[in-house]
Amino acid sequence: MSRVCLLLAFVLNTSVGVLTVEAFSRQDFPTGFVFGAGTSANQVEGAANEDGRTPSIWDSSFAPSGGITPIPPDQYYKYKEDVQLMADTGIDAYRFSISWSRLIPNGRGPVNPKGLQYYNNLINELISHGIQPHVTLHHNDLPLALEDEYGGWVNHRIVKDFMAYADVCFREFGDRVLYWSTVNEANMFSTGGYDMGAMAPFRCSPPFGIKNCSRGNSSTEPYMVAHNILLAHASTAKLYRLKYQNKQHGLIGFIIFTYAIERVTESKEEDFVIQRVNDFNFGWLLHPLVFGDYPVIMKRNAGSRIPTFTNYQSELVKGSFDFIGILHYSYSNVKDNPDSLTMQLRDFYADMAATVNYHMTKEPLPLLPIAPWGLRRVLEYIKEVYGNPPIYIYENGQGLTLNSDSALDDIPRIDYLREHIGALLEALRNGSNTRGYFVWSFIDLLELFRKPNKFSFGLYHVDLDDPDLKRYPKKSALWYSNFLKGGNITALDVVPKLSSV
Repeated sequence: MSRVCLLLAFVLNTSVGVLTVEAFSRQDFPTGFVFGAGTSANQVEGAANEDGRTPSIWDSSFAPSGGITPIPPDQYYKYKEDVQLMADTGIDAYRFSISWSRLIPNGRGPVNPKGLQYYNNLINELISHGIQPHVTLHHNDLPLALEDEYGGWVNHRIVKDFMAYADVCFREFGDRVLYWSTVNEANMFSTGGYDMGAMAPFRCSPPFGIKNCSRGNSSTEPYMVAHNILLAHASTAKLYRLKYQNKQHGLIGFIIFTYAIERVTESKEEDFVIQRVNDFNFGWLLHPLVFGDYPVIMKRNAGSRIPTFTNYQSELVKGSFDFIGILHYSYSNVKDNPDSLTMQLRDFYADMAATVNYHMTKEPLPLLPIAPWGLRRVLEYIKEVYGNPPIYIYENGQGLTLNSDSALDDIPRIDYLREHIGALLEALRNGSNTRGYFVWSFIDLLELFRKPNKFSFGLYHVDLDDPDLKRYPKKSALWYSNFLKGGNITALDVVPKLSSV
């Protein structure tokens, strides 16, 4: 069967349906399956202008004038306390990122001894408590020095600098870190930062974008950035495999943002729209990684604006991963928009020729809908279309408005996690090669797309009115701990009392 027929057959034969998993426990998951939680350096460490760290493009998200806004959770100083909470909770693994500008302040050149010491201390603390480190090298926080010098990810020069940075990380930490991811949510970073201008480095151009960007080109830069990310990832994977993997025995992966698509009709026309959107969302990055080139529909619609792989680059990128990391929160509806292809000036979304409506309720309680079928469908899609590679679900969770009167009483988060973990189990029983699941996030973080300190995904509450920033377990932390320690989970499971983990 041709790939086109396979794709359409998958679209035609998948439906929302209902989950068949009504009760489960950790023992129902495969031996060696990893459960964890995650954060990122720019959202959890704090100490943003201390011990040699220089600004990243993330800092401009909160201080556009060039200053640095400290991040409240302050894990830079409280890592021992946080690791102890992880151990008490019972998680197997902690996903975190390294701040490039803390480790190598100028983006290239000398290593910062204080940054090196911090990450060694954190990794050693995790290992001493039996917790696996899962490290992301770039979580939306390129050193500002490289952005200012040559434009960062829009310039091919970034490939060499990223490889040099990764080389330092492999050399210094690879004897203890076995799970490396190069770039976080590369598809969302490319469109959000270089087409919509909604996230750092806030590049876009009229008539596109949702901010008044002062620089950028929405028509070309998203494609350039994604291309450079793929080449940086593949070059780094080659470096790791040639220089480190045989002696360190680690794995290297790549992370994408995912969403499932809810069918509105059962028409053949909608089948083709869904497949086109999937090719732009998944295929933009997974297709080169698995097959060595971009999807045909992307090349046709973007034309000369999407870069071309040389034969060498195609072979370099193809197969340059040991696992795929996915972020998944919600689902979308899509609507065909063929008129966008008649526009003389187009961006990524105009090339997609579809309107995507990502589901999330409105303020004051911006709940993500509990739609576990979406996670199951994403896992099955990757299994059927991309050869069932090993997968780690690196982000999945429910964001809630922080309210001091009910900060710990996060029942909607429990409902969300229970249903999605159940969907994961169903996907595993259907043959998915998923190896791990990480709740986002371990503690309350500084969130980019909401008012700081007013919205969080955390299992643990951080009391910002306490000078010591004391952490408190929410009901979701206790629920997750109960599950991790062997408790049976049902639709009516009882949340433990808020006494201890």
